[in-house]
Amino acid sequence: MIHNLETVRHSLAHVLAMAILKRDPEAVLGTGPATDDGFFYDILFSEGKGVSPEDFKSIVDDMRAIVKKNLPFVKRTLSPDEARDLFRNNPFKLEIISEAESRGEEITVFETGDFVDLCAGPHVGATGDIDLLSFSLKGLAGAYWRGNEENPMLVRISGYAFENKSALVAHLALLEEAKKRDHRKLGKELNLFTVSPLVGAGLPLMQPKGMVIRQKIEDLLWKLHEDKGYSRVWTPHIAKEELYITSGHAAKFGDELFRVSGKDEKFIMKPMNCPHHMQIFADNRFSYRDMPVRYFEPATVYRDEKSGQLGGLTRVRAITQDDGHLFCRVSQIREEVSTIVSIIREFYTVFGLMDGYWVSLSVRGEDREKYLGRDEAWDAAEGALEEAAKKNDLNYRRVEGEAAFYGPKLDFIFKDAIGREWQLATIQCDFNLPERFDLSFTNEEGTSERPVVIHRAISGSLERFMGIMIEHYAGAFPFWLAPVQVHVLPIGESHQEYATEVANLLRKSGIRVELHSENESLGKRIRNAKVEKIPYYIVLGDAEVANRTITLESRTDGKIGELSHDDILARFNKENIPCA
Repeated sequence: MIHNLETVRHSLAHVLAMAILKRDPEAVLGTGPATDDGFFYDILFSEGKGVSPEDFKSIVDDMRAIVKKNLPFVKRTLSPDEARDLFRNNPFKLEIISEAESRGEEITVFETGDFVDLCAGPHVGATGDIDLLSFSLKGLAGAYWRGNEENPMLVRISGYAFENKSALVAHLALLEEAKKRDHRKLGKELNLFTVSPLVGAGLPLMQPKGMVIRQKIEDLLWKLHEDKGYSRVWTPHIAKEELYITSGHAAKFGDELFRVSGKDEKFIMKPMNCPHHMQIFADNRFSYRDMPVRYFEPATVYRDEKSGQLGGLTRVRAITQDDGHLFCRVSQIREEVSTIVSIIREFYTVFGLMDGYWVSLSVRGEDREKYLGRDEAWDAAEGALEEAAKKNDLNYRRVEGEAAFYGPKLDFIFKDAIGREWQLATIQCDFNLPERFDLSFTNEEGTSERPVVIHRAISGSLERFMGIMIEHYAGAFPFWLAPVQVHVLPIGESHQEYATEVANLLRKSGIRVELHSENESLGKRIRNAKVEKIPYYIVLGDAEVANRTITLESRTDGKIGELSHDDILARFNKENIPCA
């Protein structure tokens, strides 16, 4: 019988718990759900007991033995008192039972042989429905009960599970490839960024080579906006606490805010750019003829994330958003969204990420009390986003109940070179901030009209996007984005003068070049260029000096041959333009 993969994974969590209880009958079970790639179970081991990665093989053997028994999963419904009696020695299950009782929910358990677990299901019919070779164990981690640091620390044992052995093997191979591409590893090897303990976790420093990549991405973003009516603005990194109280961000971000005390006033390091942009708009007298008003600012915001959640460039405390805010009328939403979509499409085409993308159209759920703004405005905004999605032939899915409380949104999800999905670009309609800051413009009747704000970010954040791109390209960046584009390699001392001339020629044409004439063999210098993933290297010897030519070799295509100065400049200048 074929079962839903999530059902199989959930069932394997129970099988894992059974295998663990065989080792430690006194262990106390927390919860064991399915995950995106497998399953886990949180367990409080008894005194002196526990497991290590060295035990994984024998645990998997025990799990397979259970699967072979073909034990049925039998569902039973219990009264709260019956459930409490059954799990009287398990405080975690008792907590869940009390909560279910208070909500008037049905309490169910699943029996599998002698094992009984509190669970709503569903499960496979019997353990024998699980492919014996479709799962493996993944790792161990500490996990507070329900994620609360005041609760007991449990041991989380996690595993992978897929449809069959080949799918599992393919996933494990993907994970190995992801390790090779880890941007933290490549960032260090290629000298792109530094994380200093003296500066602090989550506050990466851009090395010169990393800054080239960052600036090239930022330049591309602005190039895609500058002819579409956007104006660049700048805002400070701190603001008075009152700004964020008015915007609602003080309450939303709570203890994630960095607070700064001045001599007489309290400040906050900005967690979002939006409130600042509201103030820029408010300090003008706009009419309907001025609408839409479009602001663009790649600005850094700050959030005090937990140190254990920080890593490399993809989870940081200093987040540079390629932020844009548009102030428009409801009737203008569709056209503005279409323009933003065109920018997103062009940007992600350059990076080769448009294959396999999809878009989440997040709209209101049934509980309309959760959402701020008039129904007519919401209906118009949701309709405009969907019309724009259809007009632009977006691969979108309408997701009910996922809208932000302040408006509907389009979230763009892209796949990288090894198939991992990343939520990156976003377009969000907002009825909240214009209301909070009492923003208005003068309409045709000479009265005040409230604008709609459209938040949009193309790359998401520059740090996170950089990290993703390092992994997407495995550090082998396309020519236009590569921090160093060319190595010039003179064979011997007599070729040094010509090599310097060639390097200077390339630099004057805007090519990022390094001259490597160190006292090492040519072979080693070529190997270094390959290790550093340099797009091109130029070898200069007697023939090149005599003919005043350049012998070009490529990272991807090998030896290209001898070229004139004009030919190589034409080639490089053509490749130095961002394109797919």
